[in-house]
Amino acid sequence: NNYFAVFTFYVAMAVEFSGLMHFSYVIQLVVGQLAGKPIESNEPPKTGGVLMFFWFRVIVSLAVLCFALAVTLSALFNGQTTI
Repeated sequence: NNYFAVFTFYVAMAVEFSGLMHFSYVIQLVVGQLAGKPIESNEPPKTGGVLMFFWFRVIVSLAVLCFALAVTLSALFNGQTTI
């Protein structure tokens, strides 16, 4: 409805494409396997380059998540919790 909404949409699309949140798909797959129910999708299964690109983004997402956790825990244990 306005330019701020369009800007927000494009930022969200950029974050999605970058793969920064792709580790959540691994959590989804694991929970589905533990529950014994496969994840249903309207998309065909990923193969070839698409599958490699997907797992690359998952690994990058995991690396960023681990780095953020390490920085946060380091700051907490060093008493650097104020701005």
